Amino acid sequence: MVSIMNGEKRSLIEDERIRRHHKLHVKDNQCSSSLVKHIKAPVHLVWSLVRRFDQPQRYKPFVSRCVVQGDLEIGSVREVNVKSGLPATTSKERLEFLDDDEHVFSMRIVGGDHRLKNYLSTITVHPEVIDGRLGTLVIESFVVDVPEGNTKDETCFFVEALIKCNLKSLADVSESLAVQDRTERLERD
Repeated sequence: MVSIMNGEKRSLIEDERIRRHHKLHVKDNQCSSSLVKHIKAPVHLVWSLVRRFDQPQRYKPFVSRCVVQGDLEIGSVREVNVKSGLPATTSKERLEFLDDDEHVFSMRIVGGDHRLKNYLSTITVHPEVIDGRLGTLVIESFVVDVPEGNTKDETCFFVEALIKCNLKSLADVSESLAVQDRTERLERD
């Protein structure tokens, strides 16, 4: 059985995971969405990229540099430099939640020279089987203020486009690592 959310078909498993981990409290002046990506790589590889608050550039193509202030823990803040082509050059972000057992990562934007105010993102990583192999279901949800002069639809479209690009890149990097991991194991035998 499938449901439709934001024009995309979702399975009951995806819907349940969204209900469990992606509870968004959306105010009238905000928009939100949840996006899903199936990745042909095992959870441990995908999670090893997602959980690295200090290295988003490993899979996020719009990040050129990241500097974390202090230790890596809940409440840590990172300064991110954004590559040209986006309507921003910097973003200041705080690690809100990190659970290595449940594979949950959440961050909030707390500053920067962009229009994403009160932005909160949660990413969860779940094991699944894809084509008979270990794979990963990644769900990313967000809530953000709608900037003055924009509509909810315009704001959601912009943020969803960025997230889709990041999730595609996460899949590409993870799947490449999975191929290398299999190759290395074969060479060791």
